[in-house]
Amino acid sequence: MTISFETHSTSVDNEAGLSSGHYDAELSELGKKQAVELGERYKDKKFEAIYCSDLKRNYHTAEIAFADRGFRIIKDKRLREVDYGQLTRHKEAETKPRRGEFVTKPWPGGQSYQETTELIKSLLLEIVEKYKDKQILMIGHRSVQYALEHFVNKIPLEEAVSAPWQWQPGWRYEFRT
Repeated sequence: MTISFETHSTSVDNEAGLSSGHYDAELSELGKKQAVELGERYKDKKFEAIYCSDLKRNYHTAEIAFADRGFRIIKDKRLREVDYGQLTRHKEAETKPRRGEFVTKPWPGGQSYQETTELIKSLLLEIVEKYKDKQILMIGHRSVQYALEHFVNKIPLEEAVSAPWQWQPGWRYEFRT
């Protein structure tokens, strides 16, 4: 099975430099344009399904990008970003350097990356079973990509969370069963 992974488009919190976590931030105007561009990048692709979290910035990206394509868009809260707890909507300059502290220990009042990874793993196991030899698209948050890097590319979670990150137009993950 192949998962094409894309990050959600730019949200108003991204533009403000805030760590949203479970806060349900809207897409910005730039984000809406990026969602249209996402649909264009995949205009010739056929997916069995598109999975995204139930947070607006995620599923609105999917809805805008693929509104007229007839794909099943499946919202699943297991694909949410890590819950930053008391640091939700704090400046990314404050939270980003501390990510490595919360791989196994929860953010104060929130979750650890290990917890989000386990939630994502439960969904991945369902998807792999359901879509053997198929292609799906997953639109997600960074915590989803950390989990994919961990499970598919066998990168220790601590390294995935702490590695420098740079946006690119999609990632591809191959699952072998």
